[in-house]
Amino acid sequence: MTQNVTPTENKALTGTYDVVVVGGGAAGLSAALVLGRARLRTLVVDAGEPRNAPSDHMQGYLTRDGMAPAEFLALGREEIARYGVELVRGRAVDVSREGDFTVRLAGGDTVRARRLIVTTGLRDELPAVPGIAERFGRDVLHCPFCHGWEVRDERFGVLATSPLSVHQALMVSGWSDDVTLFLHTVAERELTDDDLRRLAAAGVKVVPGEVAGLRVEDDRLTGVRLADGTAHDRSVLFVAPKAVPQTGLMERLGAELQETPFGAYPVVDPTGRTSVPGVWTAGNAMGFAEQVVHAASGGYRAAAAVVGDLIMSDLDAAIAG
Repeated sequence: MTQNVTPTENKALTGTYDVVVVGGGAAGLSAALVLGRARLRTLVVDAGEPRNAPSDHMQGYLTRDGMAPAEFLALGREEIARYGVELVRGRAVDVSREGDFTVRLAGGDTVRARRLIVTTGLRDELPAVPGIAERFGRDVLHCPFCHGWEVRDERFGVLATSPLSVHQALMVSGWSDDVTLFLHTVAERELTDDDLRRLAAAGVKVVPGEVAGLRVEDDRLTGVRLADGTAHDRSVLFVAPKAVPQTGLMERLGAELQETPFGAYPVVDPTGRTSVPGVWTAGNAMGFAEQVVHAASGGYRAAAAVVGDLIMSDLDAAIAG
């Protein structure tokens, strides 16, 4: 648990924390910064698996546009350390509650907390096409807001894995006039008349047939190969990963979840408060579309709500006492 220790990581976990933050990405670190500045004893449990790890850069975050995700997180860990926040490398595998929360880590250690903020994010499950996983975050992409500017005006392909891929093809047409939608596992009959009219208006070419693999030359994507042997020149391929929310801890606590087209996520109020008293969430743990800037904002909101909740709880306890 304490291998690869950095200056922000502690070797001993003792006593009860005011707040344990599970997840050390943008949402978790942002929450921890607010909690540390509020003088609360805070621990971040970080498994070290940020969703955007495959990308060399992140975009759309004011003053941090183009920064490497690893650099962003390293700066965040330095900032929370200034306020006495502890961070441990580990995976939270179980949680229970008898008064306070008890969080068990993969190595067997346990920590106790008065409140929890869960920012465990989600995992992207990529389409099972050879070559996609190796190039994901480079020239196989999923979000035009994240990468569209960097690949603008190139030859785009879009891999259809459901009828929703039509929307992705229409969206990326804002960054290139040369877009081809490869239907892959989607039958032509699944496209509606509105889909076909919009694709035609956007100038998107529709190609039926299953994609069998990618063509790569000099470590650059140059084309898409279909199962019938035909190939199409493309320099960028957009895909739609299946979102797998990391909701194991929430389920153990009995949190109410709601189904969405992108998986089941906790039901929350505007601050990220879940249906479980004392538990908040932020970032991709509460929704598919949370970008880094949204995750950081959500972590801030959740932490501010937790600070207020603890202050009022302590005051009420003092009055009752």
